Amino acid sequence: MSRPIAVAPDTRPVMYDAFAVAVRDAGGEVAELAEAQALIWADPYAAGMYPEVIAAAPHVEWVQLPYAGVEPFLDYLDTRYTWTCAKGVYAEPVAEWVMAALLMGFRDFHLFATAESWCAESGRNLFGTRITVLGGGGITQSLMRLLEPWGCRVTVVRRSEEPFEGAVRTMTLASVQEAVAGADAVVVALALTDETRGVVDEALLESMGSQCWLVNVARGGHVDHAALEAALRAGTIAGAVLDVTDPEPLPDDSGLWALPNCVITPHIGNTREMGLPLITNRVRENVGRWLAGEELLGLVDVALGY
Repeated sequence: MSRPIAVAPDTRPVMYDAFAVAVRDAGGEVAELAEAQALIWADPYAAGMYPEVIAAAPHVEWVQLPYAGVEPFLDYLDTRYTWTCAKGVYAEPVAEWVMAALLMGFRDFHLFATAESWCAESGRNLFGTRITVLGGGGITQSLMRLLEPWGCRVTVVRRSEEPFEGAVRTMTLASVQEAVAGADAVVVALALTDETRGVVDEALLESMGSQCWLVNVARGGHVDHAALEAALRAGTIAGAVLDVTDPEPLPDDSGLWALPNCVITPHIGNTREMGLPLITNRVRENVGRWLAGEELLGLVDVALGY
């Protein structure tokens, strides 16, 4: 039986239209806010409109967000609604970006790309390296599959000590210093919470060692940028590849731009072009599940904030 579902706001027409089609494809009825029993949020950059939108939708039971991280909605999360987000939706393209970052850093492509004459040979293998991944979600699951042919020894740091499939060690944040010690690369793929904000600080960078690359594909707030700049200048770590910064965009006067061992990409682990078909498929899948009374994908824990 069809149930009324609102797609809002309509400030990003391409996403709005794609979501509306997905709702209909799954058997839902695209409805006005006043009648809607579910809300599909259609503009990732308009979280500030949420209070007025939800005020016009008194019958909503479920809210689907287009983000994997839900930080823009943290002030609005409450238990009146079932919340879902894009957990896992963008994992494969983001994991692919991590692989590119690792190979670039280990093989020194960042140096060769800016060279103006023949360089001395340098670089090292990804094969058999020690990788520590902070976070145990969908990105890490996808990354583990991509790393498997390289025979990497992967340590996963997450909330639970329950063994993570494919990892040689599974540890919690309480042991993060031990987890990164001696790693060839540390990949940040955590949700941003009060517990994880600033987790990559001066002490953690010291623990990584001079052979280690930092790869951040999570949120800029996980990293103390002043401490990172100092560590990169001093050779405390080998280098960093950042797809996220704090603030974002990173200001032109940031000292990180000038460092040859720091590569910054403009949050392209998942681009809009890559992401729209993926999140549209999630909307279609979740609408079908909701109509059938089945468990939804990407459920948000309101208490934990992700």
